[in-house]
Amino acid sequence: MSHALSPSPRSEELYQRALKVASGGVHSPSRSYDAVGGGAPRFMVRAKGSSLFDADGRRYIDYVCGYGAIILGHAPDPVVEAVRRTAPDGLLFGTPTPLEVALAERLCQAIPSVEKVRFTASGTEAVMTAIRLARAFTGRPKLVKFDGSYHGHSDPVLVAAGSGFSTLGLADSAGITPGVLADVISLPYNQLEPLDRVLAAQGDQVAAVLVEPIVGNFGLVPPKPGFLEGMVERARAAGALVIFDEVLTGFRYRYGSVQDLYGVEADLTILGKIIGGGLPIGAYGGRAEIMELVAPLGPVYQDGTWAGHPLSMAAGAACLDALREPGLYQRLEALGRRLAEGLREAAARVGIPLQVNQMGGGVAPYFTDQPVEDFAGCERADTERFARFFRAMLERGIHLPPSPYEVWYVTAAHTEEDVEQTIAAAEEALATLVA
Repeated sequence: MSHALSPSPRSEELYQRALKVASGGVHSPSRSYDAVGGGAPRFMVRAKGSSLFDADGRRYIDYVCGYGAIILGHAPDPVVEAVRRTAPDGLLFGTPTPLEVALAERLCQAIPSVEKVRFTASGTEAVMTAIRLARAFTGRPKLVKFDGSYHGHSDPVLVAAGSGFSTLGLADSAGITPGVLADVISLPYNQLEPLDRVLAAQGDQVAAVLVEPIVGNFGLVPPKPGFLEGMVERARAAGALVIFDEVLTGFRYRYGSVQDLYGVEADLTILGKIIGGGLPIGAYGGRAEIMELVAPLGPVYQDGTWAGHPLSMAAGAACLDALREPGLYQRLEALGRRLAEGLREAAARVGIPLQVNQMGGGVAPYFTDQPVEDFAGCERADTERFARFFRAMLERGIHLPPSPYEVWYVTAAHTEEDVEQTIAAAEEALATLVA
């Protein structure tokens, strides 16, 4: 791989130690540099605002931002103070706490389709339980999902999954039984005709249609006009539940759910990332008649020692408070739009085809000359060129996800100067790709 990275002695030392005790030297494949040329990933030791600092003391403008979990910037004062205030009273009780009641009330108030909610420790757990709940409520076995969308790593949703899977060039995960595969139907996103065919043939077996309302796992792909509305209408007509996976979209593009943006309501909504303020969290919620099937009221079992963890509850509440600041989402939109425009202009000046999808503070560049509206369009992009671009940007102090399938995130802590510096670095990096 050309464009070798500058030596990073401390990160290299840590990576060699990690290789001896962790598979691949990382604890999530999304952190590996294997897809962008290999070598030691940068080990970060500190973060503040829009910046990360690695073990060798280098500063980077960060656009990974916890893969969407960070919206206020790193270590925002209100969230840090909430954790500092809460921790001395105890880290884990194994009992209900007032904090979990307060955060659940906020979520139900912010998302009208969520009448009751349950917390988990991760989005993966929330998705897993929502699927089980939909099957129990409908008495049906099958799940419809969409190609390239990633919904965590429970067995059913690793069929035709995106993001980390696609980055590593993997098909469906090993270890999934034929029985699981038989109950999952994966269809192209943004197309209603395939859904019509499936529901016509197997609609009475479909428990739920699971969707990222705005895709965030093969870059960023908004729904075409009418797609979500048509999907919801068709699912309901077939007697299936609609599950919106809003782990990435919840509180990202507006305060609450994106369901209001498109005039639709899900039967079950999955949340995570932002609602924990940077601490581990997941949640699922929906209509009371569905949620009351969950134990102890009903026969659907979900448990978790870490569910409703006090520190996550406190951090999440502080984060949601801060997101009520007037103009915050408009500012994220302006910064995201400027970054997207700047990337397009820089690519045009050096003669490299680049599509850039953007919504709010989310930006996704694709090295292709064709619009990207589904997973197939994302797959047509030049991943080798992205790998070279990633390394050139890292050399210039810009920290991006090491995958062409992930979204870049602007936070409330990013400044106009950060964005302009990023655009300038991108033009230099793009120029190296044609040199």
